[in-house]
Amino acid sequence: MEMQISSGEEDGSGERGLLHTWRGYSYSTTPERVLLSRPVLQAALGARHGVLLVEGGQVYSFGELPWKQNQTSSVVTEPVLEAVLSEQHVVFVAAGSAHSGVVTEDGGVHMWGENAHGQCGLLGLSVIPNPTPVGVLDSESTPPQTVKILEVACGDQHTLALSAKHEVWAWGSGCQLGLNTSTFPVWKPQKVEPLAGRHVLQVACGAAHSLAVVRSSEALVPRKPPQDKCGQCHQLLYTMTDKEDHVIISDGHHCPLGVELDCSETKSALEGSPEQVKQGKSSPSEPVPSVSTQIPRSPTSITIPESTLLSDSTPASEPQIQVPASSQEPTIEVSTEHETSPVANGEVCVEASESCTLEPDGCRATGGKYSPFPDEQAVKAYLKRLSDHALAEHVAKAPSTLHSAQLSSDPADPFTSDPLIPVAQSVTPMGSALNNLVVSCASAVGERVVSTYEALSLRKVIGYWAPGEGRERVEERLRLEEPMQGKKSSSLGDIREEEAELSRRLSLPGLLSQGTHALLLLHPVYRLYNAAFEVTVWASYTTSEVSPRLLRRTSRPRARAIPLTPGGIPEADAHLPSLQTEVWSWGRGQEGQLGHGDLLPRLQPVCVKSLNGKEVLRVAAGAHHSLALTAQSQVFSWGCNTSGQLGHMELPTSFPHLAKLSDGIRVWDIGAGQQHTLLLADGDCMQPILYYSGQQVKEVAEQTEEEEQTGEYTQQPVLLPFCMNLGYVSSVCAGGQTCAALTDRNVMGFIASLHELAAAERKYYCKLSNIKSLLLQPLLKLDSLSSGLGQSTAGLLQNMIGRLSRLSQLTGQNSASLTSFLRRSRDIRGLVILDDAHLFLDTYSEYCSAVGDLLVMGGFQALVKPCHDVFGKGAEVVQRLSECSEEGLPLADVLPHLFYLPIKHLHEYGRLLLKLATCYEVSSVDYQKLQDACSKYESMALHLKKRRKEAECTLHFWKSFPGKMTDSLRKPSRRLICESSNKAMTLQNAGRFSVNWFMLFNDALVHAQGMVPYKSLFSTHHIFPLATLWVEPISEENTGLYCLKVTSPEETFTLLASSPAEKAKWFRSINQAVEQALSGLGHDGIPPSTGVAQRADPPISRTASYTFYKDSRLKEATYEGRWVSGKPHGRGVVKWLDGRMYTGAFKNGLEDGFGDYVVPNKNLNSCDHYQGQWKDGKMHGFGTFRYTSGEVYEGSFQDNMRHGHGMLRSGKLNSTSPSVFIGQWQYDKKSGYGVFDDITRGEKYMGMWLDDQRQGNGVVVTQFGLYYEGAFSNNKMMGTGVLLSEDDTTFEGEFSEDWTLNGKGMLTMPNGDYIEGSFSGVWGTGLKMSGSYYKPSLYDSDKEKAHALKLGRLAVHSEEKWKAVFVECWNRLGCDCPGQGQTTTAWDNIAVELTANLRQQRDSPELLSRSHHKTLESLECIPHHVGPVTLEVYHTIRRYLVKACDTPLHPLGRLVETLVSVYRMTYVGVGANRRLLPQAVNEIKSYLSRIFQLVRFLFPDLPEEGGSLADPPKETGISDPAGKQLESPKPGCVVSSSALLLPVLLPRLYPPLFTLYALEKEKEDDVYWECVLRLNKQPDLALLAFLGVQQKFWPVTVTVHGEKQQVLSSTKDACFASAVETLQQISTTFTPSDKLQVIQLTFEEITQQVLTLLKQDFLWSMDDLFPVFLFVVLRARIRNLGSEVSLIEDLMDPCVQHGEHGIMFTTLKACYYQIQHEKVT
Repeated sequence: MEMQISSGEEDGSGERGLLHTWRGYSYSTTPERVLLSRPVLQAALGARHGVLLVEGGQVYSFGELPWKQNQTSSVVTEPVLEAVLSEQHVVFVAAGSAHSGVVTEDGGVHMWGENAHGQCGLLGLSVIPNPTPVGVLDSESTPPQTVKILEVACGDQHTLALSAKHEVWAWGSGCQLGLNTSTFPVWKPQKVEPLAGRHVLQVACGAAHSLAVVRSSEALVPRKPPQDKCGQCHQLLYTMTDKEDHVIISDGHHCPLGVELDCSETKSALEGSPEQVKQGKSSPSEPVPSVSTQIPRSPTSITIPESTLLSDSTPASEPQIQVPASSQEPTIEVSTEHETSPVANGEVCVEASESCTLEPDGCRATGGKYSPFPDEQAVKAYLKRLSDHALAEHVAKAPSTLHSAQLSSDPADPFTSDPLIPVAQSVTPMGSALNNLVVSCASAVGERVVSTYEALSLRKVIGYWAPGEGRERVEERLRLEEPMQGKKSSSLGDIREEEAELSRRLSLPGLLSQGTHALLLLHPVYRLYNAAFEVTVWASYTTSEVSPRLLRRTSRPRARAIPLTPGGIPEADAHLPSLQTEVWSWGRGQEGQLGHGDLLPRLQPVCVKSLNGKEVLRVAAGAHHSLALTAQSQVFSWGCNTSGQLGHMELPTSFPHLAKLSDGIRVWDIGAGQQHTLLLADGDCMQPILYYSGQQVKEVAEQTEEEEQTGEYTQQPVLLPFCMNLGYVSSVCAGGQTCAALTDRNVMGFIASLHELAAAERKYYCKLSNIKSLLLQPLLKLDSLSSGLGQSTAGLLQNMIGRLSRLSQLTGQNSASLTSFLRRSRDIRGLVILDDAHLFLDTYSEYCSAVGDLLVMGGFQALVKPCHDVFGKGAEVVQRLSECSEEGLPLADVLPHLFYLPIKHLHEYGRLLLKLATCYEVSSVDYQKLQDACSKYESMALHLKKRRKEAECTLHFWKSFPGKMTDSLRKPSRRLICESSNKAMTLQNAGRFSVNWFMLFNDALVHAQGMVPYKSLFSTHHIFPLATLWVEPISEENTGLYCLKVTSPEETFTLLASSPAEKAKWFRSINQAVEQALSGLGHDGIPPSTGVAQRADPPISRTASYTFYKDSRLKEATYEGRWVSGKPHGRGVVKWLDGRMYTGAFKNGLEDGFGDYVVPNKNLNSCDHYQGQWKDGKMHGFGTFRYTSGEVYEGSFQDNMRHGHGMLRSGKLNSTSPSVFIGQWQYDKKSGYGVFDDITRGEKYMGMWLDDQRQGNGVVVTQFGLYYEGAFSNNKMMGTGVLLSEDDTTFEGEFSEDWTLNGKGMLTMPNGDYIEGSFSGVWGTGLKMSGSYYKPSLYDSDKEKAHALKLGRLAVHSEEKWKAVFVECWNRLGCDCPGQGQTTTAWDNIAVELTANLRQQRDSPELLSRSHHKTLESLECIPHHVGPVTLEVYHTIRRYLVKACDTPLHPLGRLVETLVSVYRMTYVGVGANRRLLPQAVNEIKSYLSRIFQLVRFLFPDLPEEGGSLADPPKETGISDPAGKQLESPKPGCVVSSSALLLPVLLPRLYPPLFTLYALEKEKEDDVYWECVLRLNKQPDLALLAFLGVQQKFWPVTVTVHGEKQQVLSSTKDACFASAVETLQQISTTFTPSDKLQVIQLTFEEITQQVLTLLKQDFLWSMDDLFPVFLFVVLRARIRNLGSEVSLIEDLMDPCVQHGEHGIMFTTLKACYYQIQHEKVT
């Protein structure tokens, strides 16, 4: 391979990815550079070999490679290319003790090296010489799918792989695989099931243990409450026994289905004897040792001294260690009986959360470097203690040793704890059994016991932060509660009460002597392990008593807390690494490398609970020790510490402890080898620095054991002096005895700038963490904090802390992202700070608002006393954190300075991004991107500074503000913009003695008024919200005054300025404030990042909400919607206090347009509801009113009254209302023509009304067939009238009341006899009469004619009916009365109406169908023409009318729809009375003439009824004048209303009309039908002969089903079949013209058949034609032929009567009469 000379200056590729390796940490150590032609991207070190990944995806190996068969020697000094992989693009490499693995771009895995234990995943070979693919298959899916892998990790005898789905796969040998199996090796990769479904971020392998970083389950799914039942056997998990003097909580449930402990190596170590168990529970006054483990098979409690587990196979035969205790101390029994995992669950977690405080000076050597030869005595003592490390220490010294060990570390930092960490921490140096309770239960207490402890707790203490992801990643859990005053307590912070979301820190006051107290953190039961316990607290304390009753109050309701941080995390957080992580470990634990506080092995992954909430980003595993790197740049280490590789001297080493580093050293990469640790950190200088702890590698071959143990021991990490010469180290790794560092040279300052950016962010995150842990957390522990601050300030403080946490969390994520960015790619396109700048800017903006709000309300002033209480008079902590340069500032000024520090960091972002930008070409995209981001951060920083200044000014203003108004006006978000205390702005025309003061805030203009003698006391003030404020300058030309006119919804006043400058200032200020108020940004202003250009003037039209205070109609009503110049205008909603509500359109402050109005009715518990048109604040136009009584009115309104045409349905809202009125209304009363259907009485009235009463002529029909027409007065039949009964008995004469005869008249019998005289009585009962009886003779025909009754004379004339409907249509066209108005205006109105309806349809598309929409669009084109109307224009008009009448949105369509509904209302149901037929026909004719009048108004050139259309001008040829005169007018060329409009109208009116015809012609049709049925029994030829059809017209052959057949004497229904079929279609048509068309076609069919028969031309004579046609009519069998004939006759177009159609129709009519009178012989 090509080797490259290591010269000082090289080309670009030589500047990056340089690899240096070395061993040990002595001064003489110098790193060797590994020379390669390409930059190294990643290095991995095994026990004696290494693997390198270079740019381009190639892989090199170096070191001892015994598996390479063709190598002459197994030691390779120079890297060797793995040629097998040259086809692949590798993205990740890993090295185990003696095997290697790589991951390719497509997610495939290749392994090589030792395979004796199956660690290469390939069956049957003990050594794999070259990289060979390993198939990772998911057998659960069908068919099995290949799993895509992201990275691998290699140990001694096992390999782990992390899949793209973030699950872990394992193969090889040993319990470190985490697989539920006892047969090793595992050749085939298998999924580690306990981690399935979790989101694993990284895996690492030690020699015989495994580590994984997992995103917390809280981050992924909302936690469910803990289960009550065992997930496997469904028995209750918890029991709670309330004894007289103690409470026992137990989940002593043994699950028979638990996982068996199947690892033979550990089985023997866990065998215990029942005797030991009995002994363990013998005396109530003896505390059982705090760690108890148990095999799931036996429900007994077994105690194992840790020393027995140091050797894997030692049997547990040592005697149990018991601690004697005085009987006055409470006893704690802990039994772990329900386990579903072979894991010891009762581990004691003693780890206190660490915070960034200074270490004791004794730990630091001078000059930042550590001597490799520390105090040997101390080291020897430590190593001896390390080797004697046993469980006995945990047990016997639990209170003292553990707590002293923990106190020597830093104090707990609940702000950075996770809710799931069991932290047991006591402040008492003295041991007591209660501390045992605290220690032993910490990791075993389940969710249910929380309430018991709450019962013990007289005081709930602190809340704290815990990183949470999915809701808030940094959630503040703060709660302060006054002793037992639940109601008065002001909770500070977010304590989510969901089970399993928050571990509570509870205080047990009074249970310990000298007023000290223990803090206990309870954690929820984990998914895999159910810790079981039974806690018995004996109430026999000498120092204080707690009553059993208090102990029993377990169900005390918990105080709800207010959520602190805003909910969901913005989508950009998806690009950021999670800080809410857990570390899981499994495998061998004999050196404590699993971190669970014991030396037991774990067969399955178990969470290292003491690292929960520590924000672990990476883990590294040495041979027998483990490291975890946190977001706060701290390193936790645990496991084997024989050479000091843990970097600390804490005991026990089986727990994670912080490595000892000087203050200000921030670690950001870690590596772990056989017995050493390598740390990459930021120091004070620009370049990263390296620290080393652990074994010193000497060249001397052999060393004595004594030397090995002491001579090489590092008490804390040692700075490697040569690191400054390496350049910029981007990552480190360690393995075996070797260390390696990847470095970059600083090309064009780019690398330095990137490192500077990442280091600055890490430092800043530590700073924010310090503020939280050193300042906020101690403050929040203060009991008197919330009472001292008051509720509102406490809320603001809580809000600020929430925003700070969100900011801190974002910073932590960004620093983690930048760190991994340094390790991997260098493409600035991946920087979150660029891509999601808005996320950062928004977070900073929100945070600054929160700080400003607290400042304005004097919150920092209020915090001074608590700060003095906590930090002492000088409060040095605050001074130090605030980095305040000025000396002697009061604390009230230092605090805001401290909390405004983040603004400085925005400048830092800007500076560093600009520095990065200078490394690029000015024209490049990257330069532009960096430049843009830089300006965004800079302008946001300036904007936030400005906002800070505003807040400070406002605070100053409130301090000096007079009077009591401060309390009502002072609001957190309110900022002062300007005020007129300098008399620069006054009210024009103010009284002589009044004083006016104007204050402009960012949400309102406040006008305070007072009288001169009391200058300091302003008696009144009025607040004008800015959103509804309009201001305009008044020109000073005429007045010479500098005035501003201010308009608000209910007041207009003029402000008088002292100078033009003041006027301009106020005008600009008010306008800007209004603009900001409208933009919804409130006091945030318009941030520069949004790119919203600030307008000079706010819009005149705007959306806002306002509550009226003096308008009489709208007083105390709230309007929300559009405004124009102080008036509601556009869409809006008004809500009155009494519950009334209007939703709809406004115009100039009044309801106008379509609106919805609801008026509640308190008595009926329902609402009146109007939906419809409004005008000038009143109901006007078409609408629907639903009354509370159940009545519904649909129709026209005017001035809030029913006026015009409308329909009222009365009665309850059934489908059939008891009564319906449809007709004309005037001023809320029925007046004019109307139809009233009284459904309950079965009567229908059609006639005139006046003032809600029947008055004038009318017709009444009943369901029993009675018919009355005549005069009505005062709602009664009164005056002359005609009454007919069903059997044609008729009375004509005087009536006095309904159905009551009174006066002269004539009664006619059905047979023609009649009585003339005086009558009285009610019809249908006995009538009294005096008069003459007449029986007319047969010959008295003249007199009979005189008596023939003509119905309809006393009914309302059809032209008088429905006038209101037509008037409304004319009005819609813009005419005051029919026929008067401008055609152009009418068309404009039509266009406006259609456009409005189209717009409404766009707003709610569901209202119209698609075809309807198309109709509307086609109506937008108006048929225009010039000159007389030709046939073509006529057809265009006809087509337009058809479409117009098709949609109710067109005035004509609306008219037709209304007419159809009134017609049906009149003639359906009771109205289907045969006597109404003439009126029904006349009504249609009247419709035609009146609509035709409208049509001629719209198309003025249309000829009048009966007029002829103009001929189209002929282009060529001369017409013959003589021939012209001979032509009769063609029917198509005459204009008639029926031809134009019946096709539109009649199909809609046909059902009721034809029913009336059928009733009228019933008797005739019955006679006709009987005849038809009789005659149709005859075969064709017989019938033809009978009807007298000439033989020559008899068909000889007929076509049946396409075949010709001879006509035989038996043939039936075959002759003239096509003509018969044609004639039958008459029943399917509606209009007379269509029906006549059918008759014509029938004649043509007959002629056609006769022509084919005769085979020659001929002309019909009526004598020949009639019998044939009669035959066809008979065979057509039309049931209601009489009705069809009458309908055609009544509605036929007059111009057709004498033409061809007329003759044909006459023939049909003659046939009908002929058939009725046919005598069948």
